[in-house]
Amino acid sequence: MKPGVYQATKKDGTVYYRGNITYNGKHISIGSFPTEAKCNKAYNEAWGILKNEDITILNLQSKIKELPFDKCITLINFRDNHIYIKTPIYLQRNYFLYYLDKTTILKFDNDDLFYYSSHKIQYRGGHMFVSDYGMQYNILGRYGIKPYSVKGKDFLFANGDETDFRYSNIIVVNKYHGVYREEKGGKVIYAAKIHLNGDFIVGRYNSEAKAAIAYNKAVDLCKARGMKKAFPTNFISEYSPREYADIYTEIKISSHLYKFFHNKNFREA
Repeated sequence: MKPGVYQATKKDGTVYYRGNITYNGKHISIGSFPTEAKCNKAYNEAWGILKNEDITILNLQSKIKELPFDKCITLINFRDNHIYIKTPIYLQRNYFLYYLDKTTILKFDNDDLFYYSSHKIQYRGGHMFVSDYGMQYNILGRYGIKPYSVKGKDFLFANGDETDFRYSNIIVVNKYHGVYREEKGGKVIYAAKIHLNGDFIVGRYNSEAKAAIAYNKAVDLCKARGMKKAFPTNFISEYSPREYADIYTEIKISSHLYKFFHNKNFREA
């Protein structure tokens, strides 16, 4: 075998070749290849990156042919920053870049480095997610953004850059289920809505947390009337359990919701 190349066999008997390289005491896999020649070329390209600082992320496409792009990012970061990270991350001074592909570069705070160094971001159907314990999680969930949230309505990118996921750039507008921020006459209020056979306005309130409690109260009413729909509910951290109970008891919800259940045409939503 040529340097850095090891022959392996798949379960079906197909032969393939794995490349490995050792640099600064770190044993690094550079991937799997269909032929010994391709594997050896990738091995040489990996050494070229590690030994030649003229090879940068900007000129990779013209210099690298066999080595996978994400592995190139890993090696360049290891060379420049002396930290090996298996995912395609390049460290900056106060944040890091995550190379989703050759043209899509995400920015994250260093607070997220431990997480994304062990969780690879995938992109499908317009959503970015990671796999964790056999489940898929949208990366927006780390900011408290709900799965069905709408960009521009429920959350915003402060600087307009939709690849900038630093915490200071994420503005969560509607953080509770069934609660929507409204502005009328220069005054901010919060509407609580619940979806039955259409959207019902539960009420409008002067605080987001109170609107979330009103929504929870509406959900409890629906369940008490026999509805089987799996409504999400809100955990409200702003109040103690006693304060929550007092507000829950006193807060008023729309009489139209009660009338809905007395309608003779009611069917389980």
